[in-house]
Amino acid sequence: MADNGVLDVDGRAIGVTNLDKVLYPESGTRKFEVIDYYTRIADAMLPHLRRRIVTRKRWPSGVDAAPFFEKNLPAGSPEWLDRYTVGHSKRAIVYPVISDRADLVWMAQMAALELHVPQWRIDGGPGQEGLANRIIFDLDPGPGVPLTQCAQIAILIRDVLAGAGLQSWPVTSGGKGIHVYARIDPPVSPDSARAVARELAEGLSAAHPDAITATMTKAVREDRVFLDWSQNSGSKTTLAPYSLRGR
Repeated sequence: MADNGVLDVDGRAIGVTNLDKVLYPESGTRKFEVIDYYTRIADAMLPHLRRRIVTRKRWPSGVDAAPFFEKNLPAGSPEWLDRYTVGHSKRAIVYPVISDRADLVWMAQMAALELHVPQWRIDGGPGQEGLANRIIFDLDPGPGVPLTQCAQIAILIRDVLAGAGLQSWPVTSGGKGIHVYARIDPPVSPDSARAVARELAEGLSAAHPDAITATMTKAVREDRVFLDWSQNSGSKTTLAPYSLRGR
């Protein structure tokens, strides 16, 4: 396979380099295979990314090397890539917004293996900018907790959400835990979503104190699953469904 070239992705010309670079040494997975994955998974993945700013975690030298997080779009980014500016306390950051297959391929070319997004969207319709259209529970098993126990608690969350009229879906986090998502319609502020998630997590912790904790203190996580409700904060992101992990 040629190491450099230009890919035509749905009418977008994308320069690709170092295609034979091994990004996952243990499996021998090369850069062109990462590009191929994001090309094939695009139809399933894009609905979870659209209208959300994207923070990237990049491994240009492969996952055995140190990665770096990237928020701001670097110089030389394609003009056709959508972007959205967020004002932070010390500076304004221009984030990419992934809308189509070509955007995903460009991310893969940049070795952005992990794509992280918030639960809110940049436009939920008139008067709904920055509102969360989904709620997430990040189940983080503590020491001594098997994934089966994590799954049982995910089912408890599903049942509670169903009682509130919300359908939910489990997503493997790519790490050792499980994410549980539920759609919110109409959308709400991130603070409201966070408050609801915290109330539910604390309620489940009170009902199952030997198996669940809603407290962030690591010292109390032994043999328990931590229900992280804070991932609904407007300033936080979670790994997008179908994203690769840098491991």
